[in-house]
Amino acid sequence: MTAVSRTAQFAKVHKVLKKCYKPSPGNAGRTVIEHLLFACCLEDAHADAAEEAFAALVHTFFDWNEVRVTSISELSEVMACLPDSRAAANRIKRVLHAVFEATFNFDLEDRRKKNLGPTVKWLEKLDGTTSFTVAYVVQAALGGHAIPIDAGTMGALYVLDLVTEKDVAAGVVPGLERAVAKSKGIDFGSLLHELGADFAANPYSPSLREILRQISPECESRLPKRRKPPEPAAHPNKKDAKAGGAATPPGDGKSKPAAADEKPSARKKPVGSGELPSPAKPETPKKKMPSSQESPAKAVSAEKALPRTSPLKKRPASEGLSKRKPR
Repeated sequence: MTAVSRTAQFAKVHKVLKKCYKPSPGNAGRTVIEHLLFACCLEDAHADAAEEAFAALVHTFFDWNEVRVTSISELSEVMACLPDSRAAANRIKRVLHAVFEATFNFDLEDRRKKNLGPTVKWLEKLDGTTSFTVAYVVQAALGGHAIPIDAGTMGALYVLDLVTEKDVAAGVVPGLERAVAKSKGIDFGSLLHELGADFAANPYSPSLREILRQISPECESRLPKRRKPPEPAAHPNKKDAKAGGAATPPGDGKSKPAAADEKPSARKKPVGSGELPSPAKPETPKKKMPSSQESPAKAVSAEKALPRTSPLKKRPASEGLSKRKPR
């Protein structure tokens, strides 16, 4: 079986996409800077959402310099219709800063008159531009032949086995411009971009998978699969739980203290002694007796330890009375 050429493969892609999507040629009356900023909105988004976001920027702000000095958070709120408005706002802000630092204005119309090669290299060096935005400007504003490819489109082409993992990492589709004629470039690029936007939004969509199967029935093995939720942790004593026994609760491994009404385990007698094991009596802690209730023996020993002193003699009651002299 002969291998199908790249031209025939992309021709089949174009034929199927015509039945499923409507092309969006864009606005040819935009300036070069407007095409560049619109491409920042269009990346990984549908054309309708990009048109709405770009119109919101034009009507909300006075000029592009005001957009340049506006925060990314505020820009993302204005372009909330985009699937990733913050990433688009970041691209727009960086591009405007780079253009202003390079030209001190936002007029890039002189780039139409210059050679395409140097202009493409100059655009690629601008901060915030991507391969998608540069290719879109080349196709829509500079009259060159380039088909913009973003991350969603690259993922769809990988499922269709039209690019390899190495091509995905490099962000290029080998032979695409040669396989698609320049006269069909805008139409094919817009249809392919809608497929990529659907893939970026939900790669598990049944309608999207049906379109991919129509293009390539062999793509089933490359379709992304949903990840299974993690299984719950296994029971610590799974066998005991199945047998109906009580499972040991997780803890530090220490045994539980015995209950108050339980008797301590008896001491085991040696085998063959003929005597039954008698329950061991729990030892009661000795209480310390107060000093007033000490045993007589301790009291006697305490008396011996004291030094002996002569007992005090009692004085008679009449000792202090003065004797009367006889008359």
